[in-house]
Amino acid sequence: MVKHLTMDQLQAGLIAVGQSPKDGGILRLIVRRPAVGEREVLDDGCLDIAEGLVGDNWKTRGSGRTKDGHAHPDMQLNVINSRLIDLVSQDPGRWKLAGDQLFIDLDLSADNLPAETRLALGSAIIEVTPQPHTGCQKFVQRFGLDAMKFVNSPAGRKLRLRGLNAKVIRAGAIRVGDVVRKCHPNPSAAVTASR
Repeated sequence: MVKHLTMDQLQAGLIAVGQSPKDGGILRLIVRRPAVGEREVLDDGCLDIAEGLVGDNWKTRGSGRTKDGHAHPDMQLNVINSRLIDLVSQDPGRWKLAGDQLFIDLDLSADNLPAETRLALGSAIIEVTPQPHTGCQKFVQRFGLDAMKFVNSPAGRKLRLRGLNAKVIRAGAIRVGDVVRKCHPNPSAAVTASR
C-alpha cells in the first residue's frame, strides 16, 4: 500500500513539475480505457476526430457536462503532466490509475497552453479546450486528499496540475516517445510563414 504524500511533500515536488518544457515535450504514456475501471497501457495508438483515442470509452461513457448526457466533444482526451503524476503516484506503475489517456512531459499551464492551442504529436494534432479537468473522488482514493487539494488549489488550476481536456483536430498515429510541439492553428499558414 502506497502512503499518500502530504501537502508539504507535494509542494516540495512542484519544483520538478515547474521544470517541464514549454514546447518540445515528450509523450511518456498512452492509456486506453476500454471500459469503466479498465486500463490498457499502449506503446502506440490512433487518434480519431470522431472517436478520440481509438478503443477508448470516451464516446460511450458519456458526460455529466452535456444536457443530453452524451460524450462532451471538448473532453475527448484527458492530458496530464507526466512529472505531476510521477510525484503523486510515487510509482510509474500507478500512473495509469489517474484515468488520463495522454501523459506528456510538457508545461500544461494556462499561460503556456491557453484554450485553442494546438499540439502536434506523431501524425496527429490535438487542440486544448476550455473545459476544466479537476480532481475527483477517485483521484482522492488513489492519490490522497492532499493531492486533490493540491491540484485543485487556485495555483494548481492555473498550472493545470490535474491536467487539461483536448480534442482531436487531425487524426493520426501516436507513439510513446513522440515529441509534442505547439503548432500554428492553420498548418498551411505555418508552412508559408516558415519559407
